[in-house]
Amino acid sequence: MGRTDLNVMIGGEAGQGLVTIGDLLVRCLARSGYEVVVTQDYQSRIRGGHNTYVIRTAVGKIEAARESVDLLVALNEETIGLHRDQMTGDGLILGDERFDSAAESQLKVPYPDLAEGRFFNVAALGVAAAVLGLDREVVARALEKAFGKKHPEALEQNLSAVSNAYAWFAGQTGVDLALAPAPERDSRLVMNGNEAIALGALAAGIKFCAFYPMTPSTSVALNLASRAGTLGLVVEQAEDEIAAVNMAIGAAYAGAPSLVPTSGGGFALMVEGVSLAAITETPVLIVVVQRPGPATGLPTRTEQADLEFVLHSGHGEFPRAVFAPGSVEECFHLTARAVDLAERFQGPVFLLSDQYLADSYRAVRPFDLESVPRVDPTAAMRGEIKTPYERYAVTDSGVSPRLLPGMSEHLVVLDSDEHTADGHLTEDLGVRVVQHEKRLKKSEGLLAEVVPPAYRGDDDPDLLLVCWGSTGGPAAEAAAAMTERGTRAACLHFSQVWPLVPDQFMARIHQARRVVSVEGNAGAQLTRLIRRETGYEIPERILRYDGLPLTPEFILRGLDG
Repeated sequence: MGRTDLNVMIGGEAGQGLVTIGDLLVRCLARSGYEVVVTQDYQSRIRGGHNTYVIRTAVGKIEAARESVDLLVALNEETIGLHRDQMTGDGLILGDERFDSAAESQLKVPYPDLAEGRFFNVAALGVAAAVLGLDREVVARALEKAFGKKHPEALEQNLSAVSNAYAWFAGQTGVDLALAPAPERDSRLVMNGNEAIALGALAAGIKFCAFYPMTPSTSVALNLASRAGTLGLVVEQAEDEIAAVNMAIGAAYAGAPSLVPTSGGGFALMVEGVSLAAITETPVLIVVVQRPGPATGLPTRTEQADLEFVLHSGHGEFPRAVFAPGSVEECFHLTARAVDLAERFQGPVFLLSDQYLADSYRAVRPFDLESVPRVDPTAAMRGEIKTPYERYAVTDSGVSPRLLPGMSEHLVVLDSDEHTADGHLTEDLGVRVVQHEKRLKKSEGLLAEVVPPAYRGDDDPDLLLVCWGSTGGPAAEAAAAMTERGTRAACLHFSQVWPLVPDQFMARIHQARRVVSVEGNAGAQLTRLIRRETGYEIPERILRYDGLPLTPEFILRGLDG
């Protein structure tokens, strides 16, 4: 019948091409109809160090990484020593025949006979694909798409390496790691979280992106830049993060829906700009892709420790919304929603992702781009505008008519100080109260738009796992595993972490007999936020802050401990 759930780890040094192998293998698996979840673990260096690219693949639905390894593709000898203890009982190691390793269940591959030195990694791809039972033509097509136009001179050697790998493996016996046949599936896209964020922003109508490169957020901007010419947007690499956020605010003031991607250390420099966007009532989406801190911390690892930072960023009081996608699909849809909310409520909105989700490839169905509402900053200009125009006119909703400068006969005045309704600086304390209350009034509208947490599992649970952001998939699989053990279990996942609406979730929490929070930080930040807003203290916590993503196994160990 074949395997229905396999975990493949590719390990080696930076510069050995393990990401090339991984990306190609993921695409081959997805095109063959299998589900995939990718975890990338890499050090902050261009060459050397120890990196891994892990692909969990299955016939049915999967939502999280797995710890045990079924197939280890070792590009260097160190990989075998570091990961042999993670191998399942019937797992297999693929290593170069020249490695001085006596590890059990090892298939020693004669790479020099299969390909020239710089094509060893593609030969390793061929052997791994053959072990998994993938059609060689699928691998060939993936290589043609990857190298056919950019590197046609190398394509033939790549194809030869794969062909030789398949021919060599055909002569091997005793290997039983082939995947079961996958069901017929609709066409799917292979993308990671950052790519989905960029696509969601484009679908919603983003026209300007300013950024300063910072792992793991940079690829959001790079993906936007790759489409800038065809879709008519501007992507600007600024001299620093302060300039980036202020450029975005300026572009949005002029009528270009704007996005700023960054990570914790970069966002630390942007918080004054957050307040500027708030008092000028200028829409901007800030994407914070989290990594461990403080300071530089672990720049290439993952964590969920910036929730409180983002929630309290910027001086003064003003409304905001904070989204935390838990899947690639949510990265797309919540980014589009965040762009829309920023424009409609005229202020800063945040999207919290993390390195695990940013680099995790999944096979997703094509998104319905037509269903995404595109923002239109000129909408207010087509209505009737009172004269003299008041940019900050007091309204029941707190949202004032927003005209764009230079596009009408009206004067559009912006001021970072407290201001009158027409935008001019004031120190009239009565006006201050009126304007401050007007801005805060937007909170009511944002509350009405909150995405409720998703509940999955038994309606009368003995165990409820409460999680947010990228921990959603691991928690859901852990809850399913507990159900298989005979415990009625469920998962409550927050994809919007501010504002909170207790009526949306407290009944579920009170109903469960055991409630456990699951977070990727040491301080249980969402747990503390729930306590602050509801008075309810979640009694148990499973927290991870070693730089690695949460897994179902990690959660189950915490529940059993």
